[in-house]
Amino acid sequence: MTTFLRKRIISSAIPLVFVVFGVFCLARLTGNPVNLYLPLSATSDQRAAFSAEHGFDQSIGAQLWDYLGQVVRLDFGTSLRTGQSAADMALTAFPATLQLAAVTMVIAALGAILIGSLAAYRPNSVADRIASFLAMAAASIPDFWFAITGVLIFGVNLALLPTSGVSGGPEVWILPIATLLIRPFGVLVQVVRGAMVAALSAPYVKVARSKGAGEKRVIFGHALRNAITPALTVAGDLTIGLVNGAVVVETIFGWPGIGKLMIDSILQRDFAVLQAAVLLTALTIFALNILIDVCYALLDPRVRQAVPA
Repeated sequence: MTTFLRKRIISSAIPLVFVVFGVFCLARLTGNPVNLYLPLSATSDQRAAFSAEHGFDQSIGAQLWDYLGQVVRLDFGTSLRTGQSAADMALTAFPATLQLAAVTMVIAALGAILIGSLAAYRPNSVADRIASFLAMAAASIPDFWFAITGVLIFGVNLALLPTSGVSGGPEVWILPIATLLIRPFGVLVQVVRGAMVAALSAPYVKVARSKGAGEKRVIFGHALRNAITPALTVAGDLTIGLVNGAVVVETIFGWPGIGKLMIDSILQRDFAVLQAAVLLTALTIFALNILIDVCYALLDPRVRQAVPA
């Protein structure tokens, strides 16, 4: 397990290096902050002073070298907009994204296990075909389209749900969670259904039934235990996708998470905050990948045995 874990950490850490370089270079493509933070009437001396204060007067190579030195010291600079620590702003916004992703994934996993297992119990039945069709449709719907449609119907036309912000009761969670939920739920239903069909036809299930085990115990005690491994892997990948892809949902619904912070930082050319937010997201995805690999290796010893020493 130690060798497996070491190799997975090394292979997963390599993309972090590209993230550090990539976010620095791409952030500079959004434009010069001097043009945004100083008025049109600013003199050349004022513009030069602003650039010198924030290091924008240096070459890109010099700025990159300074940035890498800051990253090594865990110093991500300060926000051009607020003067706050960029790392503090990212850490403050990130829990909102994690909460949204965690709640969404729990609901999606529980619902998919139930519906996928019931659909697999009678393959090709009417219930199975309906569940499979709805799962495929859910997995195919773009989240931005679902979000805009939900806002139009339930927020504007029916005025039943709030369309932005987090102030209020549980109703503020409904549209953001529903938007993030639809695709993971559809994918997981298909995965659970396929794994359960194979598990329910396995010899050990026939043996359990021959010994008089009840159907609930056969489905949820024997078959589901063996079918959960592929579902766990897919659920982990989907969770990473939720954390990484919450930008659209948070922007549409005004959810104060890391995704909205990234968009605001891009629009405001707040390089330090953008870099801190992207790197924090990348580190979280890195940690989730390692956790998923460890769980998968514990469930299936063949995974870690396949890794050469």
